[in-house]
Formats: sequence, structure tokens, C-alpha cells
Amino acid sequence: MSAPDGSTVGAVGTVGAERSIGQLFASATTEMSALVHDEIALAKAQLKQDVKKGAVSGGAFSAALTVLIFSLPMLSFALAYGINAWTGGHNGNGGWNLAWCFLLSFAASVVFAGLLALIGTVFAKKAKKGKGPQKVAASVKESAGVLQNAKPHPRQVTSGDRVPDAIEAVGRSSA
Repeated sequence: MSAPDGSTVGAVGTVGAERSIGQLFASATTEMSALVHDEIALAKAQLKQDVKKGAVSGGAFSAALTVLIFSLPMLSFALAYGINAWTGGHNGNGGWNLAWCFLLSFAASVVFAGLLALIGTVFAKKAKKGKGPQKVAASVKESAGVLQNAKPHPRQVTSGDRVPDAIEAVGRSSA
């Protein structure tokens, strides 16, 4: 088979730098596939980052609960007796009632656990704000929008490019 300029077409169907529509379509499909794979890899990386932030948040909440459960009895006793001693109980004058001292000790423990929970909440909000996959989805939509607006470049059909009518008829009947 010969090309429009009289040269012979090679085994892959190209003439110099010119490529057939099929080859161009295959190339575009390959490029689009690579783009989609890269977008998926980016989404996975950003999702991994958001999961790490969520893990830190969960760890902070777990630490708050652990501190509250395990240190509360010792802290309560130490603080209650410390308050009693500070208010005059150490010299025999009595000081505050031990019940009030224990109640203040408990309140201090709850405030500390609340502080740890607040830290956990801050990290949870940061993890929630991470919009990694949403950014990738927007990028994919933008790429699709560009491709939808793309129009093929018109080219002149020459007698060498024309497919014989017999081949067109066979192609149509099998479709």
C-alpha cells in the first residue's frame, strides 16, 4: 500500500511522523488511562494522610480516657489530702471537710481529661478538613470537561486514505 506522497507504508501503518486515527485514539486512550491511574495514586496518598490525622485524634481520645480511668483514684486521694492539709488540716485545726477536698480533686481530674479531649477534637477537625479525595475528584472532572470540549482537527481525505467500498460494506454489516 502506498501513502499519499508515494512512499510505502510500514508494517505499523505510519508514514514518517503521521499517525492514523486508530493510533491517535490508542495513544489518547493510553494517556487517559495513565492520567486516571495517577489520579488514583494521588487520592490514595491524600487519604493515607487523612487517616494518619484521624489516628492521632483517636490516640488523643484514648489517652484522655486512659488518664481519667487509671490516674483518677491516686490523683483524687493525693489532691484531696493535699487540699485538706493546705487549708489547715495538717496542724490539727481541722481544715476543710475531706468530702469537699475529694470533690475538688475529682473536678481537677475532669478538667484535665477535658483538655485532652479538646486536643483530640482539634486533630479530628484537621482530619475532617483534609479534602484530598475531593481535590482529586475535582481534577478528574476538570480533565473530563476539557476532553468533552475537544474537537478533532479536520484533515483532508485523499484517494490513498479512502477505504474501498467493499471493506466499508463488510464493516457496516458486522456492526
